[in-house]
Amino acid sequence: MKFDDQRKKMVTEQLVRRGIKDHRLLAAFEKVPRHLFVPEEFRIFAYRDHPLGIGEGQTISQPYIVALTLELLSLSEEDVVLDIGTGSGYQTAILAELVKEVYTVERIPELLIRARTILKELNYNNIHYRIGDGTKGWEKAYPPRNSFDKIVVSAASPGIPPSLIRQLAGGGKLVIPAGNRMFQELTLIEKKDEKVVEKRYGGCAFVPLLGAEGWKDDK
Repeated sequence: MKFDDQRKKMVTEQLVRRGIKDHRLLAAFEKVPRHLFVPEEFRIFAYRDHPLGIGEGQTISQPYIVALTLELLSLSEEDVVLDIGTGSGYQTAILAELVKEVYTVERIPELLIRARTILKELNYNNIHYRIGDGTKGWEKAYPPRNSFDKIVVSAASPGIPPSLIRQLAGGGKLVIPAGNRMFQELTLIEKKDEKVVEKRYGGCAFVPLLGAEGWKDDK
């Protein structure tokens, strides 16, 4: 089966059947070539219903989890989004299809360099890149930006990093897997009138979010 056909089947069977309804989001999943974001030896598995290793002890998440995470954000064309944990760059590409600008942070230089190369080859020009501590968000980074309409975190945190709450604009939404190292809940944070409202959307399992406001080591 050709990759285009596999991508359509993924959208129909893994996303639509599980209740993903955002038409713009579904169109982005059907467009973005997921197989380019995984190691060549795993490309035959790129559209299957499970995560895959991408090297450096990291993974590309299951397609449905990526879709659910982004649907919870209620993304609009004018949004400026902070993407914590670039990883393979796949979720970053989906975001770039849907929003005005993406600011993406990755702590592992090798992963960011690889992802940036693929994203530039695919002509995504609305992405800004940073190598650094994702728990601190875009703090002291270039181009300067103090707040974001939406924030998405693709690694498991023991709590909600205060720096990310500070960088979330009023009325904004943040999605993060929060819990312990083995099991987390996909958590939606909404900032309403300077108050933080938290909702949870089921269990998940991500690699740990390492940094000053996350886990302190990978053990």
